[in-house]
Amino acid sequence: MALALYRKYRPRTFAEVIGQEHVTEPLSQALRAGRLHHAYLFSGPRGTGKTSSARILARSLNCERGPTPDPCGECDSCRALGTDGSGSIDVIEIDAASHGGVDDARDLRERAFFTPLAGRFKIYVIDEAHMVSSAGFNALLKLVEEPPEFVTFVFATTEPEKVLPTIKSRTHHYPFRLVPPGVLRPYLERLCAAEDVSVEPAVFPLVVRAGGGSVRDSLSVLDQLIAGSGPDGVGYARAVALLGVTDAALLDELCDALAAGDGAAAFGTIDRVAEAGHDARRFAADLLERLRDLIVLQQVPDAAAKGLLDVPADQLDRMAVHASQFGLATLSRCADLVHDGLVEMRGTASPRLLLELICARMLLPGADDASGAVLQRLERMERRLGAADAAPPPASAPPAPPPSEAAEPPAPAPQPEAAEPPAPATAPDPEPAAPPADGAAPTLDAVAVRRVWDEIVATVSRRSKRAAAVIREASVREVDGSTIVLLFQHTVHATMLASAPQPLLDAVHEVLGGSWQVRCEARDAARPADPGGGEPAGSRPAASAATGAGREAGDWPEPALPGGIPAGAGRDEVDGVDEVADPRTAPASGEQQALELLQRSLGAEKIGEVAP
Repeated sequence: MALALYRKYRPRTFAEVIGQEHVTEPLSQALRAGRLHHAYLFSGPRGTGKTSSARILARSLNCERGPTPDPCGECDSCRALGTDGSGSIDVIEIDAASHGGVDDARDLRERAFFTPLAGRFKIYVIDEAHMVSSAGFNALLKLVEEPPEFVTFVFATTEPEKVLPTIKSRTHHYPFRLVPPGVLRPYLERLCAAEDVSVEPAVFPLVVRAGGGSVRDSLSVLDQLIAGSGPDGVGYARAVALLGVTDAALLDELCDALAAGDGAAAFGTIDRVAEAGHDARRFAADLLERLRDLIVLQQVPDAAAKGLLDVPADQLDRMAVHASQFGLATLSRCADLVHDGLVEMRGTASPRLLLELICARMLLPGADDASGAVLQRLERMERRLGAADAAPPPASAPPAPPPSEAAEPPAPAPQPEAAEPPAPATAPDPEPAAPPADGAAPTLDAVAVRRVWDEIVATVSRRSKRAAAVIREASVREVDGSTIVLLFQHTVHATMLASAPQPLLDAVHEVLGGSWQVRCEARDAARPADPGGGEPAGSRPAASAATGAGREAGDWPEPALPGGIPAGAGRDEVDGVDEVADPRTAPASGEQQALELLQRSLGAEKIGEVAP
């Protein structure tokens, strides 16, 4: 049977203990100077070297050349206390978890007065000292205060606050700490080289993270990976599958989707996470750590060189790209949402649904009135304005003549027909249907429009509450040139917007600039609902009315409503019915609200239910 790595490579001297120089150096100096104490208290997290240091101290005290900080390793005492030694009768290790009662303390007190048989000192190593009862500590109090000159106590504990103050005050307290990744990773690499095992560089960060700063835990994880490795060594894919860590590619995909505001890609990534069998809670925790890394990388570009990040070089390049795509307010808000979601996931029966809801909240800052969401919206606007300022100005076209002059024939043309177009050789006239002041629509895709859709809806809401209520039922399906295609669930909503699109057109013009058209489509209709006999809504200039010459932005049509409300009902009556019959105001469960939010805002579809 192979010996475990944490036993095989247990340190034999204080110089071999890693990451605890603040403890080993004072102890070594005390051994050199001969200023030894009769009781020590070693505290700290598990696997940081407390018990190993206690054994090294015992070897240093009983070495034939000692007391010395560098045991020889050749005498009988050093060999007996070595890794493969049989132990020494003068070094007694007691597990206080099972021997912490008052009877055990009295038995120890009686045996302590017998002189050592082979060594210079009799050392009592009491592990898990916080498990000793109060009566047991009280029984040991007098012995610890005034022990025989040949007795030394070493208490090791992970919870020093549970040790009685009267005991603690009679000891020299040395706190051990977790080993930082910059120290632990080179140590693991040296062990792999000593074991002649090939390990991919991307595996070491996973092992360090799984160990959590504990040397023993990290060695146990590495030992497990080495035991299950093939002839090619330990690979990244095998380590990810065995440790249950989220693949970095999935985190990259979700970061790309969040940066682009692409809800379809984000929910597709979550679906792949579920299909791969990953735990939603673990994925959320890994996402939170990735957001933390992006925040650090954004503030400290050379974070990897300074030891703040421990990731492979190729992954660091991808993270640098993601950090440049996000703003600090966006990253901070997303991290807060994921952190709060992790707290809510502790008792939820459907963690995947909650994870999808977290993504929806990250994609829709307009649905949140918190200060973080406001800062994220401001940040988006600043980024958009900055990108517009940084873009090179387009080639200036010759100014269009006034409409009255556009109908006149060119000067060189002698023909009397003013309505005929000029010859190709002459300067072309501007299109008569082009808007005179708004300009052409900017080149944007559906993702860019979705990112500012909540701002457009808010702008419409300030002008017409009724129009905003209908527009909220729509989702941006695509952008075809200068036409925004909206998709509704029901034909009645598409018809209502198509009959009076002016509030939406004005809002789109205010937020995006340029001249835009809107085409309304419905899922339950065989063909799109276009106003004006197939003409796209808003095909006329923004300054003209959509369906009537005298219609204003506030004159919203009043067709027949569900529930038998006639089309000619008064505005107050219709408003009252809208307020009562609005399905968003009806009480619903948290799951139903989450589904409605996803369907209404991102165009998601419910494809099935996952058993809890």
